[in-house]
Amino acid sequence: MFGLSELALILLVVVVILAVRKLPGLTRSAGMAARVLRSEKRTLKNDPEGPDPAQHP
Repeated sequence: MFGLSELALILLVVVVILAVRKLPGLTRSAGMAARVLRSEKRTLKNDPEGPDPAQHP
């Protein structure tokens, strides 16, 4: 019947087909996360006093 390599290949194709639908959302959220991290880094770099410990419990 099917060997282990054939079953793995079929499983990989199924995963790729199912993941294609979610790919735009994943890339969009990854881009938003990168923008937030960049803006936070910029804010911390420009803030001479550093982060306020009272804001973060």
